[in-house]
Amino acid sequence: MNMFNARVELFERDKGWYYVRVPTFLSKLYECLVDRGLIAINATIGASSWPTSLLPMGDGTHFIPLPAKIRRIEKLKLGSMVGVSFDIRARQ
Repeated sequence: MNMFNARVELFERDKGWYYVRVPTFLSKLYECLVDRGLIAINATIGASSWPTSLLPMGDGTHFIPLPAKIRRIEKLKLGSMVGVSFDIRARQ
């Protein structure tokens, strides 16, 4: 299991996604698993887990998108510091 702390951020465009940045060293560890730019994972914040992917930032790093449902359940706001963990999952 991979664990890190990150701040909740928001892409600055209309209807931008909320996300957390994945530390570069973790992105590098899984470069060999990239499929069409994505790395399939199961993410966990607090008591919430969901299937998602590490998505490319465009600079060689990745982020994890935070769906509205997860933000609501975990009471995440822009700028919140959160503990994040993830495991690699098989793509479907």
